[in-house]
Amino acid sequence: MPEWTAIQAPGDSLVVTWIGHATCLVQMNGLNILTDPIFSDRASPVQSAGPRRVTPLPLDPARLPDIDLVLISHNHYDHLDQGTVRLLAKDHNPTWLVPLGLKAWFAKQGISRVVELDWWDRVDLPSGEAVCVPAKHFASRTPWDRNKVLWASWVISSGEHRIYFSGDTGYGEHLSGIGNRYGPFDLALLPIGSYQPEWFMLPVHMNPQQAVQAHVDLHARKSLGIHWGTFILSDEPIQEPPRLFVESARQAGLAEDEIIVLQHGQTLVLP
Repeated sequence: MPEWTAIQAPGDSLVVTWIGHATCLVQMNGLNILTDPIFSDRASPVQSAGPRRVTPLPLDPARLPDIDLVLISHNHYDHLDQGTVRLLAKDHNPTWLVPLGLKAWFAKQGISRVVELDWWDRVDLPSGEAVCVPAKHFASRTPWDRNKVLWASWVISSGEHRIYFSGDTGYGEHLSGIGNRYGPFDLALLPIGSYQPEWFMLPVHMNPQQAVQAHVDLHARKSLGIHWGTFILSDEPIQEPPRLFVESARQAGLAEDEIIVLQHGQTLVLP
């Protein structure tokens, strides 16, 4: 269950609640940030078919604090969910940070508080900045619009805290580039699921071993494994990613507290 006391009064701590898949509530320096939010039952263009949530949504979205900022990594249905976007726009009216080309999609939803960025573009935040950084992935919502818009990861700094949010990405040299340019990070949010079959998935996703190497490349003090156990989108056993993430970190000689696995809805507090 979420740690509501910390969520309601995060103070100076970095507070992160994993809601599921790539959706996290990140609280830092007075900002309430959501990453790739999806509250719907299915990751699909319609709610009558498509991949269904296998782990229940662990919180009532109505209990969320006022959301200031939403990060969108790309336009796949499990990362850009129309129903969730409309709900957040209605109840919170946040600012949306999106990769290049996605502003037009939000305009069709009647949403105008959108900042569209290319890779390496930045925008000011209170006592910090948001930077759109490269990812190794792709974009599409139909069979006819592949890579018509950009995909990205995000670097967010505010006050004393700095985080990296991967969205979806395969492993590559871009990670060490981001780490050298913007690290060290207090926390990296790294995908550890959707890697089987490897011939098909690994060009655009990371397996747990690669996520551990990404943690090192990014100069992250701690990394949280996300993108597992919520929707079945690939062939690996549903509980395998976190187990291999921890085992790979141990084999790499990392300190036990560097690699973090949360259960759905669980809250992490970093003072």
